[in-house]
Amino acid sequence: MPWVQAGEVQLGWREWGGGGVTVVFIHGNLASKDWIELAAPHFPRGLRVIGIDWRGCGDSDRPIPAPDYSNYSMQQHAQDMLAALDALDIKFCHLATHSTGGIIAARMLLMQPERFGRVFALDPVTPLGMAFNADQIGLFRAMMASREVTRGVMATAASSLFTPDSLAPNTIPRFREGIGEIQRLFERILEQTFGVSEGIWIGTPVNLTRERETGELQRRMPELRHQHLVLWGEYDGWIPPDDLRTMAAVMPDCRLVVVPGVGHSMNLELPLLYAGYFGAWFGGLAQ
Repeated sequence: MPWVQAGEVQLGWREWGGGGVTVVFIHGNLASKDWIELAAPHFPRGLRVIGIDWRGCGDSDRPIPAPDYSNYSMQQHAQDMLAALDALDIKFCHLATHSTGGIIAARMLLMQPERFGRVFALDPVTPLGMAFNADQIGLFRAMMASREVTRGVMATAASSLFTPDSLAPNTIPRFREGIGEIQRLFERILEQTFGVSEGIWIGTPVNLTRERETGELQRRMPELRHQHLVLWGEYDGWIPPDDLRTMAAVMPDCRLVVVPGVGHSMNLELPLLYAGYFGAWFGGLAQ
């Protein structure tokens, strides 16, 4: 697996395709570049898609978190990504994001707007940030300590893969029949989750709450003029739809599409459908 030097850290990265149009995938919290692994073979020819792991995730370095988790802030992740693009000599690209990758991308767009084209945002954390109370952060600590708790919570991020009755509290999630390779990928990325840094487990909800409280990015949403296609799965229980509607109303060129029958992670739950939307948004571009 290749690494790229991004400031003080080495970040794991992966490439699919070799076309003239570059799309960089920014994954979500507790995740990795591998979340588009099953979709990527179905992306259109002509695209070069690069996934980069955040610091603390996947194949990337895991710096010791600062007491206030400031070295795992959304701004820090954005700076890491920009440094990785410099090192990979990517002067212009488009962005595909998932979940918390959305707010990281917003900071990237504001820092270097001329460097980016279109944005494809799957169930994104919006520039409004998110608010986590002490009990919710306590759940992340419980996930750190328990594989059973982690499995249960992660199943809610890909809810259509499981029988609905098995997603009830204090129940072991059960996969639906006939999802073979998706089930195998879920098990692998679940295993990856147990290796992430505390700066991810706790730092992400802490820093997303700071984003919500400061309102800095919310005030700057009108500056985000890049074309955005935002997808929200109707079963997504993580991203508040009101935040997405605010994002679509305030940002100058942002279209929101509600997708039926899927949860928070279409890239994992329905990779062929995800690849279809991805190709419709990025396929056929000149650059």
